[in-house]
Amino acid sequence: MSRLPLTLLLGLVCWMSMAQAQKQALTYYLPDIEYDSDIPTPEQVLGYQIGEWHITHDQLLFYMRTVAAASPRMQLVEHGRTYEGRPLIHLIVSSPANHSQLEEIREQHVQLSDPASASNLNTGEMPVVIYQGFSIHGNEASGVNASALVAYYLAAGKSAEVNTLLDNAVIILDPCFNPDGVQRFSTWVNMHKNDNLTSDPQDREYSESWPRGRTNHYWFDLNRDWLPVQLPESQGRIEVFHRWKPNILTDHHEMGSSSTFFFMPGEPTRVNPITPQKNQDLTAKIGTYHQAALDQIGSLYYSGEGYDDFYYGKGSTYPDANGCIGILFEQASSRGHLQKTQNGVLSFPFTIRNQVATALSTQKAGVGLRTDLLDFQREFYQEGLKKAARDRVKGFVFGDSHDATRTRALVKIMQQHQIQVYRNKDTGAKIGDAESVEEAYVVPLDQPQYHLIKGMFDVRTSFEDSLFYDISAWTLPLAFNLPYEAITDKGRLNAMQGELVQGALPSDNLNFSKASYAYLLSWDDYQAPQALSHLLSAGLIVRVTTKPFQLGGKSYDVGTLVIPVQQEVMNADELYTKLQSISEETKVPFVTASTGLSPIGPDLGSRDMGVLEAPKVLLLVGDGVSSYEAGEAWHLLDQRYDIAVTKGSTTVFNRLDLSRYNVIIMVDGSYSSLGKSGAGKLKSWVSQGGTLVASKRAVSWAASNGLANVLVKKREEGKDRPQRPYGKLARDNGGRVVGGAIVEAEVDLSHPLLYGYHREKMPVFRRGTFLFEAAKNPYATPIRYTENPLLSGYVHKDEQKRLSKAAAAVVSATGRGKVICLSDNPNFRAFWYGTNKIFANAIFFGQIISSSGSETQAPKPAGK
Repeated sequence: MSRLPLTLLLGLVCWMSMAQAQKQALTYYLPDIEYDSDIPTPEQVLGYQIGEWHITHDQLLFYMRTVAAASPRMQLVEHGRTYEGRPLIHLIVSSPANHSQLEEIREQHVQLSDPASASNLNTGEMPVVIYQGFSIHGNEASGVNASALVAYYLAAGKSAEVNTLLDNAVIILDPCFNPDGVQRFSTWVNMHKNDNLTSDPQDREYSESWPRGRTNHYWFDLNRDWLPVQLPESQGRIEVFHRWKPNILTDHHEMGSSSTFFFMPGEPTRVNPITPQKNQDLTAKIGTYHQAALDQIGSLYYSGEGYDDFYYGKGSTYPDANGCIGILFEQASSRGHLQKTQNGVLSFPFTIRNQVATALSTQKAGVGLRTDLLDFQREFYQEGLKKAARDRVKGFVFGDSHDATRTRALVKIMQQHQIQVYRNKDTGAKIGDAESVEEAYVVPLDQPQYHLIKGMFDVRTSFEDSLFYDISAWTLPLAFNLPYEAITDKGRLNAMQGELVQGALPSDNLNFSKASYAYLLSWDDYQAPQALSHLLSAGLIVRVTTKPFQLGGKSYDVGTLVIPVQQEVMNADELYTKLQSISEETKVPFVTASTGLSPIGPDLGSRDMGVLEAPKVLLLVGDGVSSYEAGEAWHLLDQRYDIAVTKGSTTVFNRLDLSRYNVIIMVDGSYSSLGKSGAGKLKSWVSQGGTLVASKRAVSWAASNGLANVLVKKREEGKDRPQRPYGKLARDNGGRVVGGAIVEAEVDLSHPLLYGYHREKMPVFRRGTFLFEAAKNPYATPIRYTENPLLSGYVHKDEQKRLSKAAAAVVSATGRGKVICLSDNPNFRAFWYGTNKIFANAIFFGQIISSSGSETQAPKPAGK
């Protein structure tokens, strides 16, 4: 018998031990079946086993491309790019036979959502469609790491169960919902990983730096954007969703480290009433598959509590309004590689294994309940039409004569959700109590997306439960501050319903002639601030009228911009070319003026035409600051208004040169890290003419440090509250939280903060309980809540009384500067278009607000 050379023998032993270790590692996560050796494992591609390190997005993308190229079961599709340019991809997974007729399968499947053709389909012969998505929160990393293992299992698994799955299902595997957040978090934990792992929760590995990896580039929570679809990650995902119309959609998350594992259904009293009961019944049936899978590996879990199915903007709830079963998974997070918890030491591989187990149990449930799920989807849309016929409301109409951009933005959202929107052919008709509206749109309920339309327009103020995992109201026409009306007369609806809107709506006529004297720009359009930003960035002289005027037989309201031709930094021809370019980019039209003499109101050279200064904006960010609200402000200014923003950290505030800025923004947060020296520095800056825009808790900080002359309105805790059982404590306290509701405010349309608005009342998004009193100066409270402010959503009755007639905005003066105090966030989640202009006005027009119309002394509490 010949002997192998020692080096070859050692190499063979090493290879065998590595292969054995790899198989043991894989079978910790995956079923112990045969796998196709031609399909590379994650370890073979990455150089480490999943769970040893946190996979970065670029590594994940490389593996997904590699495994898709090696497997006839997979097709990789790019459906978008993040703000940081990272590809958004999904894998379409099925048997090779199904792939050969994939488009035919897809087209037949989506017919289930069309009641006109669905009845003729034989669901017994159709594959189920399962959409599996991972880690929409970038620092909930077990999901995205599990996705690589699930992809390997689907590509390489050789068992009767895998073959049955692939024959009877099309799986849309979305391995990473949030590439930018995953990249940020994986970098953090990998760079702080010890070779000798520590489970000490106080280790730096488990304490991310601000803003942390949960969010996308602009610090948005992507799991709140499924309905508003304001962000590229959501837009691409929703397009894929409606291209395939899945039967199940899973959303893999993480929760606190001392928890266990959660799967749907959630709290039975917190299901959106628009969602059919059968949806919850099927959710429970699917849950039995998760139960069996977790029992098999001995993992602790719970269901039916804690989480809800109410807000349709979340990944596990949006499907419920689309004939699909949305499933939320929440795994206790190791937040790194190994962490000590009350349930013992929690390892990263353990968290991944639970995610893999429930991903595979979802696939098993999809096949086991295939015809039930397909039949439910067909019935969901058929029942929608029946409900529409019985519904007292027949449709909705909305529009705004002053701002086509906001109106068309809402139309675009509806189109992205495959809602049929029609032009209103009854031009000039009144909508609700609003004036006649030239451009309006009609949304009939008698269409397949009945449930989702109800979810968008629903106004609700009474609820079975007073606790909400997220917001309790999101009525979209109110969010856009658009006049709208529920139409109950079918004949009237038919008279209004014109042609179907298909594709993007065309822009208005932007042509205007060359002026010899001046150009005018109305402040009504949503994109007017973007146009002003471009004008000022070009060094142009821009004036704003503080009083209405007439010119050329046309009326111009407060906020109208005036750009004189003479004394500019460019000649008349260059100015005309520049304005044409700005108009084309912003879709906002200019008007030519041949004279400066107004027959009514101020002339164009009047002192009532204030000269504007280009905003130089500092946004304070960092520890203690709400990253969500900072990100929303940054996104609005950067993406929609083209305003360059400097993001200054609170930790280095005392080293910043504030003379570079004329506007400083402080969103909700705790600013205690600034200290007395920082407060004094900021007060000096305001006194010299700066504009400070503060919201929510930032106002409280400013008031306590002598910057804002406002009186914070305290809550009267415990007053007149009767004795209650201890067991009711958590629910009673939770019921007093304002998690998100829509309230009504009355506004002073003559005030610079309200330029561009035309109705004396507006919907405002209210979240939290921070509140301040109206100013003593009668001109300094331009926005205050109405006497009975609740429009939609849940607000405790005591909080409603507290809101009544309180201030929503107060302007305070300190020296030559202003502090604009807002009790709410005007930029909520990028879809609250209706109050964005208040924020823009604070930035552009804060400089022209009169000190005599501002609060100059801090009010004293009543009785003192």
